[in-house]
Amino acid sequence: MLDLGVEDPRLGPLEVQRHVLTAGAWVDHLPGWVRGSDLVLETLLGDIGWRAERRKMYDGTVDVPRLLRWFAAGEVLPHPVLTEARDRLTAHYGDEPFETAGMCLYRDGRDSVAWHGDRNGRSSYLDTMVAIVSFGSPRPLMLRPMGGGESIRFPLGHGDLIVMGGSCQRTWEHAVPKTSRAVGPRVSVQFRPAGVS
Repeated sequence: MLDLGVEDPRLGPLEVQRHVLTAGAWVDHLPGWVRGSDLVLETLLGDIGWRAERRKMYDGTVDVPRLLRWFAAGEVLPHPVLTEARDRLTAHYGDEPFETAGMCLYRDGRDSVAWHGDRNGRSSYLDTMVAIVSFGSPRPLMLRPMGGGESIRFPLGHGDLIVMGGSCQRTWEHAVPKTSRAVGPRVSVQFRPAGVS
């Protein structure tokens, strides 16, 4: 159980550990970047406009196994530490600003996201970055080379940061698998440059 309200949220130093993958892809990982993140999670679990979606898959339409919220460029984010995180990430990586914030709410272990790359828009042909800050119950982010192969597991806990860069969206896939373990809610906040989804 999270002890809400104990400490005001703040960002630690951006001292990431880089993991070089294949084909020009890399991942930066930083556990505990957002300190005192309980208040951020409390805000994100509130009424911020979460919506359920349905998608066509094979011969039918299925429920997306998570709730979604999209914040366009210029839209006010639901907690000031998220705005600060986006600005700090932009300043640190410097190539192009992070502008949008997509959010996924994994309500329990049955919620997941299948293997995919964020290859809509410019990321289908250019190197791009996607920065993810995780809040709530730990869940692993899995990565594997495009089309299959041995996977790499990054455990993402409360306040952790992971940045996928270089060719990662084109040459690797990532997923958050279902789990039969009893887990609480987790919110994934994905910061992206314009034209990347």
